Amino acid sequence: MAPKLRVMDSKGEKLGILTKTEALEKAKEMGLDLIEIAPNANPPVAKITDFQKLRYEENKKERASRKGASVGGLKELWLSPRIAEHDLKVRLARTKEFLKGGYKVKLTIKFKGREMAHPELGHQVLQDALNLLGDAATVEKEAKFESRKLSIIVGKGRKDKNAETENKKINT
Repeated sequence: MAPKLRVMDSKGEKLGILTKTEALEKAKEMGLDLIEIAPNANPPVAKITDFQKLRYEENKKERASRKGASVGGLKELWLSPRIAEHDLKVRLARTKEFLKGGYKVKLTIKFKGREMAHPELGHQVLQDALNLLGDAATVEKEAKFESRKLSIIVGKGRKDKNAETENKKINT
């Protein structure tokens, strides 16, 4: 006796319980492939569909799930210790967009040449940035020098009052 399969067509409609040879013949008539979907079911479930199309759809779903997992990464924006106020506001607008997208943002101030003699200018720029960001961001990692770069990492701001008190602590 030939093994029986519960067979569905490409649209998901049930064709009934058929033998393996009957299911293969029906798939050939339609010009499609017979694909076993649930081998552990009783009786096993098979689907008559285009195999390449099925693989494409599965890959598409997998890529979409990986794409969603990447959200929450780290973006970096470069600043200068002598950045103009308007330029700083433009960069911070971009920072807010990244934060809304679920990213953390690393604000990096690059010092060139003799600018290293005045690291307080870099700290002041970061302070101004935090003041302008306000409740939209909270500090994830404090300002730290890495060779000629001063960096701070900010994350999405909290809606409660703790964010305000944290920013006030940083400001003092």
